[in-house]
Amino acid sequence: TELTLRLYGLPDGISAAVCPFPTFEGAVRTVITTLQLGIPVARMELLDEKMLRAINAYAKTDYALQPTLFLEFHGISETAVEDQIRAVEEIARDNGAVIVVDGGAGYGQVVAKEAMDIGIERAKKHGVCVVGLKNAHHIGRIGHWGEQCARAGMVSTHWVNVHGHKSLVAPFGGADPRFTTNPYCTAVPRKGKEPIVLDFATSQVAAGKVRVAHNKKTPMDPGLLIDSEGNATADPGVLYNAPYGAILPFGLHKGGGLAVICDLLAGALTGGRTHSPRTIKQNSTDIINNMLSIIIDPESMGGNAMFEDEVETFITWVKSARPQPGVKEVLAPGEPERMRREDRTRNGIPIDTTTWQQLLEVAQKVRLNDTEIPRVGG
Repeated sequence: TELTLRLYGLPDGISAAVCPFPTFEGAVRTVITTLQLGIPVARMELLDEKMLRAINAYAKTDYALQPTLFLEFHGISETAVEDQIRAVEEIARDNGAVIVVDGGAGYGQVVAKEAMDIGIERAKKHGVCVVGLKNAHHIGRIGHWGEQCARAGMVSTHWVNVHGHKSLVAPFGGADPRFTTNPYCTAVPRKGKEPIVLDFATSQVAAGKVRVAHNKKTPMDPGLLIDSEGNATADPGVLYNAPYGAILPFGLHKGGGLAVICDLLAGALTGGRTHSPRTIKQNSTDIINNMLSIIIDPESMGGNAMFEDEVETFITWVKSARPQPGVKEVLAPGEPERMRREDRTRNGIPIDTTTWQQLLEVAQKVRLNDTEIPRVGG
């Protein structure tokens, strides 16, 4: 049955969009793409309560801006909606304080949120919860999930691997790529303040930054990439044009070792599978994430009062160090990213011509009008 999606309450100058889709998934992707393109949303109202639950399960929840977006769906069966809801809520193994959530190859940023919700609830009950999230599509920035745990007062640490597309990162000493950018994250809450968030790829540079440099036709800094022969190169094209090169791991053997641990813990331990010839799709852009998370309630260990006091004492001590010449101040993990976010919110996000054209092509695929997209982008 064809599904029709209508968007109302859009910003001035953006007309209502009427889009027919043969599947629920296509409609959901359009909703998500619309949000990610910057159309403000305060809440979502649907004529069908079951569809409301399904969309809330799929769409990110942090688009708390002013105009209201109304979504009206027709022609979708209740059974299909319920199937989609169940797909993002499956707990494959439940041992109380140790659980495995199967993402069902669903929308990763929703599946990950639900997995963290469950983990936080269990950690409050048991003092700790180990969450294995497997088989989720791209879960995005891992720091977001650490921040979710920190907002609930939990300490958390996360190991992530990726499979479904070609290898991007060479192991330490290797001339061939053997895994991807395998992120690691730890988040520590602070009473009345923003949390400490250490969130990084185990590669010298995130793959997205290589793509930006490739689109802008600018060289990378030395020491980040190697070509297909294992020689140092500054050409970002080695990731996109055969014969392929690779990104190097950060920190030599230390980062290379941590990348291997991320794949073993997130891929092998959770049952989500490692990045290997069994899971690599050479000509695919598919991204499957697995994540091992350990969520800890500080109250169950030294107690919240002691924990909060020690965190503030230590961070104050660290930041009191005299800055090196040319350094404005000593920053704690997470502070540079928050400063960048504030700057981008205030001054906008620079986008090169090639990347913008790629966004326009995606917009056309979801049937957004050519004249509307530049207006949305400012």
